[in-house]
Amino acid sequence: MELRAVAYDHPHARKLVAEVQQEYVRRYGEGDITPVDPADFSPPRGLFLVAYVDGVPVACGGWRAHDGDEEDFVDGDAELKRMYVVEAARGRGLARAVLAELERTAMAAGRRRLVLETGTRQPEAIALYTSSGYTPTAKFGVYKNESGSRCFAKTLDASLSGAGRDEGAASVGLAAG
Repeated sequence: MELRAVAYDHPHARKLVAEVQQEYVRRYGEGDITPVDPADFSPPRGLFLVAYVDGVPVACGGWRAHDGDEEDFVDGDAELKRMYVVEAARGRGLARAVLAELERTAMAAGRRRLVLETGTRQPEAIALYTSSGYTPTAKFGVYKNESGSRCFAKTLDASLSGAGRDEGAASVGLAAG
């Protein structure tokens, strides 16, 4: 697998984001209505990754910075968005590798905590996040009053700098794209 940092509106990113939106429609009856500006995922205050296997885009995810001047966030927060793996590539550890790289890059950019919102109809996402050290946190965002919404957070620390990453993530090469 190769991970490439791309613009949120890169054609491969757009394709994968459209697919994840369709996944939300299947599970929840509508796409995610959280406001997203592609510029939010531009360094140094954000990043969007696409994972490729044999040159084919198969997974994605990004983070965008938030701080305490925004409702529900504290200085140093970064929000995970659009984590997705195409169905044919699931079960290979790709989501875990993307997540590890997002954690590493967010910390390198000075972010101190990652937060995310998911839902009860995504049990595999909840399992990934909780097994990766994320714990429940106060709800935020457009779904904070929805009963099926679940929010999680993880404090970033030096163990994410590379030595503490799992074997699957350690084999990832990050390329600009």
